[in-house]
Amino acid sequence: MRYYNIRPKIVAKKLIDFISDVTASKGFGKVVLGLSGGLDSTVVAYLSKAALGKENVRGILMPYGRLSSVALQHAGKITKILKIRTGRVDITQMIDAYFKKIKTFDNIRRGNKMARERMSILYDLSEKYNSLVIGTSNRTEILLGYSTVYGDCACAINPIGSLYKTQLKDLARYLKVPPYILDKPPSADFWHGQTDEDELGYAYEAIDKLLFFMLDKRLTNSELVQKGFSPGFIQDIRKRVKKNRFKSQLPVIAKL
Repeated sequence: MRYYNIRPKIVAKKLIDFISDVTASKGFGKVVLGLSGGLDSTVVAYLSKAALGKENVRGILMPYGRLSSVALQHAGKITKILKIRTGRVDITQMIDAYFKKIKTFDNIRRGNKMARERMSILYDLSEKYNSLVIGTSNRTEILLGYSTVYGDCACAINPIGSLYKTQLKDLARYLKVPPYILDKPPSADFWHGQTDEDELGYAYEAIDKLLFFMLDKRLTNSELVQKGFSPGFIQDIRKRVKKNRFKSQLPVIAKL
């Protein structure tokens, strides 16, 4: 049993109420989200439908080339299960046109551009459909900065930002998210073979456990070592959290 277990039934109700209450308080009754075929966006789609009704949730599929073929199939299945409104915008030409004249770039730059292109599309469609953009970033990603500023971190509301990735998986099981979503390795699909855990260098289960004791329980480094965490792991995660804190903060405005 994990120290940071949640009560999925209670959490689900709170998040459903959150979506319903906050959208109403902002003067909206509909949301739009990017459906990637991954765990996070799937859970948000399930919660949004429960909060607002299937006719008020629109999931947008935004594939890039052949990278997203399996994910696209999974996302399509989810829209049919939930019977929510859907749309599809292929971002391949948009991304390729930008990088066509750039001689040197890496996967990170292209991945960030893809994330921002998708969010730009969501905000355009939010205007078209008079909807709020609902976020799909979990707490682990936010703390580690494993997201793109003005890309997947951008949104009007975020119902899952207080849940670690492993907690989100527990919630997904309660919501009866299909196994093909639950059991596949998390991936942003930014390049062939990319997975979150390979890129981070650690399993989500280990990261979440450390983050819980480090931040929720406020243990010192020596206390964390006594819990069985290696000094190198502790130092790396602390550094990442500190370095990426700016991503979850509003822009700094000069005071005159």
